[in-house]
Amino acid sequence: MNAPTTITKGAHHIGLTVPDLKETRHFFIDTLGYQQLGEVPDYPAVFVSDGHTMITLWQAKDPSTAAPFDRHNQIGLHHLALAVADRENLEQLHRRLVEHPGVVIEFAPESLGGGPAQHMMCAIPGGIRVEFIAAG
Repeated sequence: MNAPTTITKGAHHIGLTVPDLKETRHFFIDTLGYQQLGEVPDYPAVFVSDGHTMITLWQAKDPSTAAPFDRHNQIGLHHLALAVADRENLEQLHRRLVEHPGVVIEFAPESLGGGPAQHMMCAIPGGIRVEFIAAG
């Protein structure tokens, strides 16, 4: 029996609910170099992209009562993994993130599974876990 043809063709966009839309928008634009594609002020939501992946950022209705994601006990997005051009860019990004207020580094760039790829993990402002990966 032949394997079925893949129906999907990659991610169209990824939606994240954030506690501070303005702060998170600035993180993606000013720190990661994303472009803002649009926004819906009444929703409120902002759409940003690195030219490959679009990310929709939604403002949590009441951040003070919103429950932060617990990766060990809740079903949902464990983390977002974003590709970085190369190891040099990953190291530069790490240095930038170490100095960024609101970013918590989980681990610095290291080998991914013992192979040539390198990765690092952090929590961006608002607490969402993001992994950055540079292929070997």
